[in-house]
Amino acid sequence: MQRNPYRHHRQHWKLFLFLFAAMIAAASLLYTNYLTKSLSKSERTKAEVWAMSTRTIVSLPDVNDEFISFIYAVRDSLSLPAIITDDTGDIIFWRDLDSTRTNIQTEASDTLSSKLVYDPGYFAKELAEMQRRHAPIIIELETAGQKWFVYYKDSDALRQLRIFPYIQLSLIAIFLIIAYTVFNSIKRSEENLVWVGMAKEAAHQLGTPISSLMGWLELARATFDTEDSTLFDEMERDVYRLEVVADRFSKIGSDPHLSNHNIYHVVKEYMDYFRVRTSGRISFELEGDQHVEAMLNVQLFDWIVENLLKNAVNAIESEGKVHISIHENIAKEEIFMDVSDTGRGVPRSNWETIFLPGFTTRKRGWGLGLSLTKRMVKLHRGQIFVKESEVGKGTTFRIILKSNLRYEPTQIG
Repeated sequence: MQRNPYRHHRQHWKLFLFLFAAMIAAASLLYTNYLTKSLSKSERTKAEVWAMSTRTIVSLPDVNDEFISFIYAVRDSLSLPAIITDDTGDIIFWRDLDSTRTNIQTEASDTLSSKLVYDPGYFAKELAEMQRRHAPIIIELETAGQKWFVYYKDSDALRQLRIFPYIQLSLIAIFLIIAYTVFNSIKRSEENLVWVGMAKEAAHQLGTPISSLMGWLELARATFDTEDSTLFDEMERDVYRLEVVADRFSKIGSDPHLSNHNIYHVVKEYMDYFRVRTSGRISFELEGDQHVEAMLNVQLFDWIVENLLKNAVNAIESEGKVHISIHENIAKEEIFMDVSDTGRGVPRSNWETIFLPGFTTRKRGWGLGLSLTKRMVKLHRGQIFVKESEVGKGTTFRIILKSNLRYEPTQIG
């Protein structure tokens, strides 16, 4: 069963962050909607008062000047874009529209003969917008049942209030994205510092017993006269391997030094070491270009090969084959290294997630091998991915590195 012990904790705080953002968004939308409806009702009332004052002015022309002045003052105080039409839809009156569009001076050779006209396209557009937004306010005149229709549109304040929550939500989303990115970055930095510290401390602790083992081996050779013993040779190789591993951990967190090496020879040397320490039911094959070179840190590249070989062996349940091929793409100046096994295979849905820290299919696995492998490949300016895999048949990982110096073949003749 696949498991990731880190993902469970990450999802908790991500869910909390999402719910918190959803609550803010919902509260903002609800409150803004309440304000919008209240302001819309207020503007409707203002439009109705303006319509009634207009009806009073039109229907009662004989009232005293003081009352008419009062009605005009009330109407003019109600600033609201509006248009009045008659029964046939012709525009009778308007207010608070764009003055540059409602009064246009025609061109004429004689300034005295110029006159003001109106932009019919602008009026038609404004009237259509008002009709779409609000139902008209009807003014019934006293003359033969004639009716006028008052149309109005929202004020600038109301229009801005309608779009405000979307601006607010956009700013909140940007803030959450920034907070999420910063939190993730800080969290990764803290985790990296912990891992680096643990790795360096482990390397420091291993240094003394490894040195002692090397001394004891030398003493054992001298005591038992075993200069040609294969057993002691393999023990020395294992102790040397421990020294290499300790050195790897001591360099974690530092930029690796890369130098030019023959990839085929580096891989072959480690495969020969690994082969004798693995079950005889698993065969190992290495083929390809034996002269291609790239910039490598041998210790880290050995670690890459080690992780991929261990991953392949763990995927093979009983017996099978591990095959490594190395080829150069001369046109792209790249080196392809494919590591194939005849193991369980990986479902396509997991081709990307297998490189995440904590992902493992083993009951006792930490899920760090392929994640570390990907990081070390990146340190070599390369990339690694699942080239192909089929459940029950096996998997092929591909590493792509930039080639360095190519050998020049000897010309004959």
